[in-house]
Amino acid sequence: MKIAELDLPTDIKDFYEASGIRELYPPQAEAVKKGFLDGKSLLAAIPTASGKTLLAEMAMLKSIAAGGKALYIVPLKALASEKFERFRQFEGLGVRAGISTGDYDSKDEWLKDRDIIVATSEKTDSLLRNGAPWLSSLTVVVADEVHLIDSANRGPTLEVTLAKLKRLNPALQIIALSATIGNAKELADWMKAQLVVSEWRPTELKEGVFFGRAINFSNDKRVIKTPGPDDVQALVSDTLAEGGQCIVFANTRKSSESIAQKLAKSLSRKMTEEEKAAFLEVKQQVMRHAETDTCAKLAACVEHGVAFHHAGLKGEHRHIIENAFRKNTVKVIACTPTLAAGLNLPARRVIIRDYRRFDVNYGNVPIPVLEYKQMAGRAGRPGLDPYGEAVLIAKNYDELGELMENYVLSLPEQITSKLGTEPAMRAHVLSAIATDFCGDVIGLNEFMDTTFYAHQRGDLSAVIDNVLDFLEAERMIIRTADRLRATELGRLTSRLYIDPLSASIIVRALEASKKRQEPYNTEMALLQLIASTPDVKSLYLRRSDYGWIIKYTDEHISDFLTDVPDVGDETDFEAFLSSVKTAALVDMWVNEKNEEEMTAFYNIGPGDVRNLMETCVWLMHSTAEISHLLKAPLTREARELAVRIDYGVSKELMDLIELEGVGRVRARRLYEAGYKNREALKHVDLQVLAALMGEKVAAKILSQLGRKDVPVSTEPDEEVMGQSTLFSFGD
Repeated sequence: MKIAELDLPTDIKDFYEASGIRELYPPQAEAVKKGFLDGKSLLAAIPTASGKTLLAEMAMLKSIAAGGKALYIVPLKALASEKFERFRQFEGLGVRAGISTGDYDSKDEWLKDRDIIVATSEKTDSLLRNGAPWLSSLTVVVADEVHLIDSANRGPTLEVTLAKLKRLNPALQIIALSATIGNAKELADWMKAQLVVSEWRPTELKEGVFFGRAINFSNDKRVIKTPGPDDVQALVSDTLAEGGQCIVFANTRKSSESIAQKLAKSLSRKMTEEEKAAFLEVKQQVMRHAETDTCAKLAACVEHGVAFHHAGLKGEHRHIIENAFRKNTVKVIACTPTLAAGLNLPARRVIIRDYRRFDVNYGNVPIPVLEYKQMAGRAGRPGLDPYGEAVLIAKNYDELGELMENYVLSLPEQITSKLGTEPAMRAHVLSAIATDFCGDVIGLNEFMDTTFYAHQRGDLSAVIDNVLDFLEAERMIIRTADRLRATELGRLTSRLYIDPLSASIIVRALEASKKRQEPYNTEMALLQLIASTPDVKSLYLRRSDYGWIIKYTDEHISDFLTDVPDVGDETDFEAFLSSVKTAALVDMWVNEKNEEEMTAFYNIGPGDVRNLMETCVWLMHSTAEISHLLKAPLTREARELAVRIDYGVSKELMDLIELEGVGRVRARRLYEAGYKNREALKHVDLQVLAALMGEKVAAKILSQLGRKDVPVSTEPDEEVMGQSTLFSFGD
C-alpha cells in the first residue's frame, strides 16, 4: 500500500514522500484496512522499528488537518524530548508542537495554541487534576509503550488517565502502541480499539543463546571466531569487526560500568586516527559537565568509543551518549535495562549478559519475558543492518536449553492492571472527587468500572470504600449519603500531585510546629519531614551507615517534627533512620558540599542526586503550600528551601541565583569575590566581571541588571546546562 493511495491531505502525503517514505509496511497497511485513518481507535502490538510511530503521526496529522488536537503520552521525559524534536518537523505543514513535563500544579494554558502536545502520563494526569481547559478539545490521544500499564509504579496513572480522557471526550480516538503485549486482544477490548498484532520487522531479528563459542539460534548456529578474554568481549569484537554497533545489558549499574571499562581497554588498541578524533570530541563534551568520579570514568571510556548508561548518570551525560551512539561515534553502550524503555537506540547486536536481577524479597530472580523482548527489540538498525541479533549468554549446557525455552521461544507475559491497591487508588480517588469528576459514591464506582482493572478483575468497591475512609479521616473529603466533596486541603493535595498519605504526614508535622515553643533547627525539621513521605524514595541503609546515622539522629533528635519510633520497632525505626540519612544528603546539597564528596560518601551516582533533589524540590514546594493553607509558621522557610534545593545553594546566595545562567558554582564565585547580591553587581566593570565569569556570562549578567552599555551574545552558553535548575534535567 502506497502513501499516495491513503486518505490523507495532499500536503501530508507530500511530506512523507519527500522524506523517502513511499510505501507502508505490512502492519501499517493492516492498520489502514482496520480504519484507523477513519477515526477508529487502534492498538498496534508490533515490533520495534516496524512503524508504530508513523501510524500515530498519520492519525494525529489527519485529525489536526480537520481542526482537531492531539496528545502524545510517553513514559519518560527523555522520550518526550525525542518525540517533540520529531514533531517539530511538522512545522512546514502548519502544525505546532509543544512539550510539557514540568511543574505538576500548572495548567500550562499556553498549550491551547499547540496542535500536538507531548507529555508524560504523570504530567497528563496533573493537567487533568488542575483542570487544563484545552484537554476537552483533544481528538486523538497516543499512548506510547502502553504495556507499561503493567508497571506497579507508572501503570495505574496511565490507566486512569486514559479512562478519564475517554470519559471527557467520548469520541476520542486512542492510538496505543507497544512492541510486547501477551494479551493484546484483552487490552484492545478494554479500549474498544481495533487490533493489529504482527511479528513483521523491516530488519530480521535473530534471537539466540551464546555458548561454546557459538550463538545457538532455534534452527541454526553461528560460530564466533573473534578472540576475547570473556564472552561479552568476544561478541562485541565480532560485531565491531563487521561494522556494527553493540548494546550490552547488565543487571546493575556497577556491572555496566565494569563492562564498559573492560571493553574500552581491549578496544583501545584497535582505533584508527579518525576514530580517535571523533571519540575525543565526545569525551570533551562529557568533561564539560564532569564533577564526579562517575563522570571521569565515563569520559575515560568514551575516549575509546565505549560508554555506560544508567540512571545514576547526569541527564546531560545520558543525552551526549545517546546522540553519539545514534551518530555511530560511540560504538558500544553497556547499560541497565532502563535503556530499553522506548528510546530510539537500535544496534546490530544486543547482548543480554544478565537474565537475573536481585529482588529484595526473593534474591536473584529471572527477569520477565516481556522485559527480555523489550531489550531484544533494540537489535537491528533499519536501513543500516542486514539483520539484528539478540544474544543471551549461557554459563553451561543446561542453561543453554533453559534460556532457549524460557526466553527465545517464549511469548511475553500477559499484562495486568496494578490499580487495585490502596496506595495506587488514594491519589486517583481523591483526584476524581477534587476535580468534580465524580460527585457521589455511585458515580465514583461507575467511573472505576471503566478501568482496565475492572475489565480484568471486576469490582473495586471494597478498595474504594477503604480509600474513602482514609480520605475522610484525614479531612480531605466530606462524605454524605448522597455526595462526595473535596475539602480545601483535598483539592490542594490533588493539585499538588502528591500522595494523600504524604499530605497527611505533612499536615500532622505542620500542626505540631504550631505548638513548638522551644527553638529548633527548622531546616533539618523540614528536610526530614519531606524525606519521611512515600513520595520521596529514602536512601537505603548500608551496614556501615548505622554508626554515623544514629549519632547524627541523636544530634538532631529535638529538631524532628515527625514521631521518632521506638528502637524496638525495627521496621519503623529503620525507615525513620533512612529518612534521616536522606535528609542529611539534602542538607549537604543545600549547604554546597562538593558533588564528588557527596556521591563518594553515599555511594550513589550524580544522576541519583539530581533525581532525588528534583523530587525534594516538589515536596518542599508542596509543604510550603500546605503550610500556607494551615497558617503554620514554616511557610516562608519551606519556600526558601524549595529554591535552595532546586539550585543547591546556601541561604546567602538566594539573591544571586535569581540571575539567569547563574547557578551554585557561579553564585559562590561571585559571593566570594565580594559581590554578595545583585545590587553589588550593578556597577561593576564588564572586564572585571569577565575575568571572573567569562565575557559572555558577564555580559548576560549585567544586561539582566539593566546595563545598556554591554554587548549581549546571541550564541548559546555551553556551560548553562551545568548551571540550570534541577527541573532542566531529564529523568
